[in-house]
Amino acid sequence: MSNASSAPSHATILPNGWEMVIGLEVHVELDTKTKLFSASPNHFGDEPNTNIDPVTLGLPGALPVINRRAVELAIRLGLALNCTVQASTFHRKNYFYQDLAKAYQITQYDQPINIDGFMMLPGDVRIGIERAHLEEDTGKSTHFGGTSGRIHGSDYSLVDFNRAGVPLVEIVSRPDIRNADQARQYVSELRSILLAVGASDAKMEEGSMRCDVNVSVRKAGEPFGTRCEIKNVNSIRAVGKAIDYEARRQVDVLESGGTIRQETRHWDDSEGRTHTLRVKEDADDYRYFLEPDLVLLDPGTEWVESIRASLPVLPAARRAQLSQLTGADKESEAVYVIVERGQDDYVQLVADAGGEPARALVYVQQAFSEAGSNPAVPAKDLAGLTLLERDAKVTATQAKTILSEIVANGGGDAGAIAAAKGFEALDTSAVEAMVDAAIAAQPDAWAKYCGGEEKAMGALVGAIMKSSQGKADGKVVTALLQKKRG
Repeated sequence: MSNASSAPSHATILPNGWEMVIGLEVHVELDTKTKLFSASPNHFGDEPNTNIDPVTLGLPGALPVINRRAVELAIRLGLALNCTVQASTFHRKNYFYQDLAKAYQITQYDQPINIDGFMMLPGDVRIGIERAHLEEDTGKSTHFGGTSGRIHGSDYSLVDFNRAGVPLVEIVSRPDIRNADQARQYVSELRSILLAVGASDAKMEEGSMRCDVNVSVRKAGEPFGTRCEIKNVNSIRAVGKAIDYEARRQVDVLESGGTIRQETRHWDDSEGRTHTLRVKEDADDYRYFLEPDLVLLDPGTEWVESIRASLPVLPAARRAQLSQLTGADKESEAVYVIVERGQDDYVQLVADAGGEPARALVYVQQAFSEAGSNPAVPAKDLAGLTLLERDAKVTATQAKTILSEIVANGGGDAGAIAAAKGFEALDTSAVEAMVDAAIAAQPDAWAKYCGGEEKAMGALVGAIMKSSQGKADGKVVTALLQKKRG
């Protein structure tokens, strides 16, 4: 299945009435050609320290100039997240670390560009978005020697400043998430939105989408507990595992009489646990002050509305449209998968060609997993196959065989293929006779089935399909057996 989860699976249940409170901070690198405040390339994978310039390195006299495309992409994302777009300011966030050449990061503090948004998750769960603000990325440290890949225990470290100054949007959720499944769904849906609006390639494996997870626990109805932040979780799967571990750790501490310290922790995927990195800083530790080299960023109503008008139909709306077309639940796996692949337009083309939409949805999900948004099969050919199965001219098994041939050949007339293979569905009276024969031949299986043992139906169905040489419709066989059992 895709990363998009259609419904909660087995959410972790904490003992003794404890519940999780989760907020996510997702850092997303914007898909621009150049950096946020300079003309150096924004490109992943180049030789270290080749995409640098005086602004990136914080050299004396170098001044930042805002990247208009980065602002546009930030607004596109904010609008897609139902945020209010407003005039915003930049601040200097001061701290010293080897991957921060200037010893400060230019970011947005008390006046971010996007505020007060929300995202809907399966089950009509609403997760608030507090802000989605612009900032520059830092460089990247690589630690050599040791076994952990972290600075502690390493022999030496090298810094690559290619990433420094790359435009980021940090999306900060409200603490509305209550279990690991919802957190995974949130990250997955956010990734789908990022790709839809063209804001980022959202490749977690390359670091262009990174999650910081804030976790606390409380007894239901009580005030929020002390939170711990888990830094730079780099996969949707790891987000869920880190949350489950950290919540249970906090419950164990509290139930043993301890207290939770506000701190930053590291998720070790190989060990399946979190470790303390540092005691959590407060905003005062960063000595925020307005960036003196940048003016107020005010996009204006006209530009914002033109960006809004250019937005594509977003994944949630596309799932709703596909659900309405096919009759499938909007939160079903098939609907999620088809929309994620970008194949919902193709299902619509099959329907426009006279095909049966529900069957088209199933065919596309099963047969075009590698086809992307433009399957090579003409929509009219798939439409013809859906009608053959709908009208019981071929069985579901025969339809799969025809579908495989159509896909392999890049198209084909379903009726002609069925005729060439000698496919035909038996009429109901012929199938009913075979059902009676199977019941007479297997009285024990029939008795078990009538007694409520559903598995016993398999022996009867198998015998009927064999005697019909695969020409009986499995759905018709099942319906007849159910009818005779009463």
